[in-house]
Amino acid sequence: MSKNTSRFLAIAAASLSIGIGAAYAAQPAGTGGMGHGGQGGWHNHFMQEINKLHGQLNLNADQEKLWQSALDTMKQNREAMRANHKQMRDQFKSMQQQPILDLNAMHSAHQKIEQQDAQLREQTSAAWLNFYNSLNDQQKTTVSTALKQHFAKMEQRHEKMRERWQHHHGDAAASAPKS
Repeated sequence: MSKNTSRFLAIAAASLSIGIGAAYAAQPAGTGGMGHGGQGGWHNHFMQEINKLHGQLNLNADQEKLWQSALDTMKQNREAMRANHKQMRDQFKSMQQQPILDLNAMHSAHQKIEQQDAQLREQTSAAWLNFYNSLNDQQKTTVSTALKQHFAKMEQRHEKMRERWQHHHGDAAASAPKS
């Protein structure tokens, strides 16, 4: 395997861990995936994709333990991140009751939460990379194929969003009064 291929696989593995963990963790608290198919829509779709991939991998007992560990880490860290964000929102609401905002305190609170979330994301990434590193080449190919399909879908969604944004803003610019 060439150095570039190894580097690409490492990036893909990191993308898997970060993509899976961060996407799962980043779901806003209390939304249940609203805006993505209703109550639980995004979450249910995500878990269906994960379960489908799991079924395709034919894991041995050791790999299964690593999979479950990564999945548990991801779920626990997602909940911790949601709790962090709720705490931050509550803190900000409390601070807004003051006649003069303490922007330094707000910034410090935000930085603290960002730091904690970064550690949680790193733990999730490490757990998924630990799992990925236990796979054989055939299993890694299966994961790589799933990632490439996921990346292609993401790019399609982003392109549609760009088109809508350009259409919306293009219409607004065209209808703006000229001076």
